[in-house]
This record gives sequence, structure tokens and C-alpha cells, in this order.
Amino acid sequence: MTDTYSALKVSVSGGVAYAVIDNPPVNLLDAALMTDLDRFAGSMSGNDDVRVIVFDSADPDFFVAHGDMRIADDPESFAALALAPEQDPSLNPMMRLHERIRALPQITIAKLRGLARGGGAELLSAMDMRFAAREHAGLAQPEDRMGILPGAGGTVYLPGLVGRARALEIILSGQLIDAATAERIGWVNRAVPGAELDHVVDTLAARIAGLVPGVARATVEAVDAASASTADGLRKANELFGRLFSAPAAGRLGEAALAAGAQTRDGERRLEALMDGLG
Repeated sequence: MTDTYSALKVSVSGGVAYAVIDNPPVNLLDAALMTDLDRFAGSMSGNDDVRVIVFDSADPDFFVAHGDMRIADDPESFAALALAPEQDPSLNPMMRLHERIRALPQITIAKLRGLARGGGAELLSAMDMRFAAREHAGLAQPEDRMGILPGAGGTVYLPGLVGRARALEIILSGQLIDAATAERIGWVNRAVPGAELDHVVDTLAARIAGLVPGVARATVEAVDAASASTADGLRKANELFGRLFSAPAAGRLGEAALAAGAQTRDGERRLEALMDGLG
């Protein structure tokens, strides 16, 4: 990557972009980090060579501590941040930023090693997937305890992840949710031993990056369409399925699978490994 950032470290390898948040002392979601994240998201929006983005933190204790509390002293400067211009201008800058990240064409995955509260938790919730270190990771939405409410998308993102009742519990209590609980209620995909976090996420990112171009994005579109209604979800999935099924890659991979032993007793016992070898 040729872009330079003050609060991010970015690298690309094998179709995966790694964006490491590095904004000492505690990775605040301040103007500098928001601006860098916005610039990075803009650079990714039309990048067909990158299929997956992995977000990480250089600080093992904090993914993003929370939004910068100094915003309250200078709300005009905060409101004037020129972030994500393609998003609804009536939204505040943090909402626009998180919506830009949520709308990226790449699959977004987070590695959560430490703590993410407030805007940091909302940034995580805007991503497609989240994996947490079991021993030390935690998430919270403490805004109600400060006399406000989550203002960067949490009231919208959380109910879709954990359900309405649990979203209300998380927000109204303001308590820290440990990794194991976050996994159980659906806020993170999985809580894994910290020593295994890189392997779990990097292996998944490589698998997704290796899919036929367009398949991952179509999958996201089909899953998201189901949130409107079952009928809408089925119609969208049928449209996308038909488009992919008629493409040359589907026929080639189907023939290769059959030649490798699919639909035989032995092949079906090891179907995942068989598919891994299709190339």
C-alpha cells in the first residue's frame, strides 16, 4: 500500500488487507483514527484485488477504547468532520464512517484481543465477523451511564446480532461483556484462546479470499436480504444463485469435484478436504 496513515498500519497479502489500529495511548476513536479509517475504507471500496479486510490492534489491551470524550467540548468540530460523503449527510460522522465500513465490498473480520467500548464496540459491530481472545477480550456500550446513548450505530447493529432484549440489556446496563458471553449471545462469532486467534482468523480470511470472485459478496447480499423478509431473502438468493450457477467457474468446479470423488461413498466422507483440493 502506498497510502500513509498516522493511526493505522496497513499491509496486503494474498488478497487480504490487514489494517492494524495504532493510536496510542489507548486507541481512542478520535478525529485522527476516524479520518484514517475513512481514507482506508475509501481506498478499499473500488479495490478488486482485495477480497477480505482483517482489522486488528497494535495494542493487546485495547482494540478501540471508545470514542473521544473531548468531542463534548467541541461538538461543532466533530460534526464538521468530512467523513464518508456518500453516506446520509444527516448522520453524525461516526455513523457515516461505520456505515461506510459496513458497506465495503470486501468481507470484514475483526480480531479482538483486548477491550472495545462505546464507539469501538460499534465499529466492531459494523463489521461482518468478529473473533475474540477468550482470556482478555471484552465489549461494552457504556453510553447510557454517561447520560447519552450509543451514537455510532450500536442501537441499530446490536439487535441484529444479539436480539432486541439482549441489546437493551447490554446498552442499559453498560456492563462489560466478556468474550465467552459475547460468543454465547452472538456479539462475536467465536471466543478462542488468544494464542490461536491469528491462526483462526487468518485461515478463514485466506479461505474467503480464495473463493471464486463475486461469491463472497453475493453471499453477504443474500444473507442481508433475508433481514427484510423471508420472501425478499429467497428472491434475492434465487437471483444471485442463478447468476453464479450460470458462470463458467461453477461448471468447472462441479466437474472437478465429481472427478475427485464427489457423490461416491468415500468422497462424501471427506467432502470438505476434497473441495479444498479443487483449486
